[in-house]
Amino acid sequence: MDNMELEGVIKLIDKTQSFGDKGFQKRDLVLTTDEKYPQQILIQFAQDKCEVLDKYKVGERVKIGINIGGREWTKDGVTKYFNTIKGWRIESSEKQEVEAVTSSQFAPDRDEDLPF
Repeated sequence: MDNMELEGVIKLIDKTQSFGDKGFQKRDLVLTTDEKYPQQILIQFAQDKCEVLDKYKVGERVKIGINIGGREWTKDGVTKYFNTIKGWRIESSEKQEVEAVTSSQFAPDRDEDLPF
């Protein structure tokens, strides 16, 4: 599962949350994908990655490098499994508007007198 990426539009950027006395912190981002049936994907940024979200805003198109993590949790003899999508890189991916160039833009002016 190397080099996984998600691309879409930021729907939500949550505040950084701190947990426990060891200083663990996380920050959630919700990304809306560009598929036929758009998905709302929760992506977690942790520790020093929390502050990289400061320069992004809701509505911005981004590409996010992700890893998927899983864990097992047992309480009162009942075991449950959880998955987390972890963001480790984010970059703006605004689609560039490319001006279409027509062949008439390159055609010589017919009124011009050329010496050859």
